[in-house]
Amino acid sequence: MQILKIFLAGVVIILPTLAIAQGKPVGIRPDVAAVSVETGSGPVEISRVQDNKNLISQDWAKTSRPCPPFCIQPMIVAEGVTTIGELELMDMLQDPDVIVADARTSKWFNAGTIPGAVHMPFGQVVDRLEEFGCEPDFDGWDCKAAKPVALFCNGNWCGQSPTAIRAMLAEGYPAEKIYYYRGGMHAWQMLGLTVKVP
Repeated sequence: MQILKIFLAGVVIILPTLAIAQGKPVGIRPDVAAVSVETGSGPVEISRVQDNKNLISQDWAKTSRPCPPFCIQPMIVAEGVTTIGELELMDMLQDPDVIVADARTSKWFNAGTIPGAVHMPFGQVVDRLEEFGCEPDFDGWDCKAAKPVALFCNGNWCGQSPTAIRAMLAEGYPAEKIYYYRGGMHAWQMLGLTVKVP
């Protein structure tokens, strides 16, 4: 019986070692292992965690947050706004003409964000539309020169970026220049993509 226990203990120790040694590379796409994104503090490489046994944990592992306020968000947040996924967001992060905005509150942003994203808390978006190319006028905002902007928050159950998007639209921001990354930080981390702590 003791020999069996020692043998089993040996197998338990050996198996994890073999799994790590035989790990398969984790790319973004079959032809792309990583992308480089310019940030305020220099270039950052976005890639996926290479540990084939990596798991999300803590807040990101919770599946049943109380609704309200954590209700499932619609795929189409508003007419004319395009919903995007991770690959489209990475393309936008590499485009200097596009702004990627993290619409979460400071507590969430300071815990980690997508490299290259600017912090634009959902409650401040309307006051900061100048940063997106709008100009103040007597009636509110003139957004004829608005830049393309992608907004995200914590994920499918988070209403922060949808609230920001609706506020932007109410101020005259053109819907066709707004992109909604619905998966947000939850999907980003579920895929093991790079997170930057400001």
